[in-house]
Amino acid sequence: MFKIQKFRRLTVWALLGLLTSWIVSCSTGNVGTGTKQASSGAATIEFWTMQLQPQFTSYFQSLIATFESNNPGIKVNWVDIPWAAMENKILTAVSAKTPPDVVNLNPDFASQLAGRNAWLDLDAKVPNEVRSSYLPNIWKASTLNGKSFGIPWYLTTRLTIYNTDLLKQAGINKVPATYAELAQAAQQIKDKTGKYAFFVTFVPQDSGEVLESFVQMGVTLVDTEGKAAFNSPQGKAAFQYWVDLYNKKLLPKEVLTQGHRHAIDLYQSGETAFLASGPEFLKTIANNAPKVAQASAIAPQITGDTGKKNVAVMNIVIPKDTKRPDAAVKFALFVTNDENQLAFAKSANVLPSTIKSLSDSYFKDVLATASTVEKARVTSAKQLQQAEILTPTLKDSNKLQKAIYENLQAAMLGEKTVDKAVEDAAQQWNNR
Repeated sequence: MFKIQKFRRLTVWALLGLLTSWIVSCSTGNVGTGTKQASSGAATIEFWTMQLQPQFTSYFQSLIATFESNNPGIKVNWVDIPWAAMENKILTAVSAKTPPDVVNLNPDFASQLAGRNAWLDLDAKVPNEVRSSYLPNIWKASTLNGKSFGIPWYLTTRLTIYNTDLLKQAGINKVPATYAELAQAAQQIKDKTGKYAFFVTFVPQDSGEVLESFVQMGVTLVDTEGKAAFNSPQGKAAFQYWVDLYNKKLLPKEVLTQGHRHAIDLYQSGETAFLASGPEFLKTIANNAPKVAQASAIAPQITGDTGKKNVAVMNIVIPKDTKRPDAAVKFALFVTNDENQLAFAKSANVLPSTIKSLSDSYFKDVLATASTVEKARVTSAKQLQQAEILTPTLKDSNKLQKAIYENLQAAMLGEKTVDKAVEDAAQQWNNR
């Protein structure tokens, strides 16, 4: 549900999820019909979310009722779209100029349409004092060529969920903090238990975790002109890191064919020691694999020498062709204000994107006897102070990931040398 990372290719990823890590629809049959006029004469705006029913039905019913009460001239028609269907539905609606008025997407996918001038320019619609209430780095994630196309909503940062039983069997006393330490732990776990340390996907359309690892290892992906910058010593070292893990059989073969969901399945079955994911998946593990959940603990996100940590963002965009831009902006800002962000973050076990809501004691204070889920919330919030969008906002970022992943796979399979794979990936991106 909160596969935020995955939706980055719907390019996103829930969370998330991931994601992940997320009202009964007034008229699900009206998807793509755009703004309508209610019989009462009030303006009706259509609001699309991604797979938030039925878990958050009550939350959105209450949210919308409060908004309509405070704004009697506006009605909200909420339409919840299945995760896998969102890409095609929003592309079709935008192309036909019959879009919804307010849409829950994420910066990576939304930026592809921002490059086609699909979204309302929010710099002229959101006052500076309102804009300054959001985390500055998170607001920047929904900008392209200096223009704001989205409003931040909920966030997740990856954590390291680990199986204490497997680490004990392998004789590991310290959870890896860097990719270099992870490679050492992977060898030790394989030698002592016969199992894998972790699973990460190299499927081009799936998680961006490997691409983000490049940045964490000190790789610059593109230069200021948008040309490939990863054909560098740092880029080759990052390619070599993953090739070596695969060649040493420290990664399952399925990393070339299976997506992030397989990482969760392997961890839940006790076949891997680490899971890089948002804290929202802890409840999933508890439901599906109670014994593994009981042995699970959390640690900060694994990173490279840069110390950089990722954050995955879900945002709200407003199509340029909306017939009710002012009403749409008002509702989008209401959904993402301090009070409502805090309420949704508590309900969904995610992080808010406004400064005030994140400063709430809910994200800072936790007892020593707290559950793993509660500890994860505080650890995740602390990481947000250092976290950033690791990959550049590009109108065709999916092509960058495709070029790198496809050539990295070729190197892992021995079809190309690392140098050739890096060179071909750079050429593929520059000639797109």
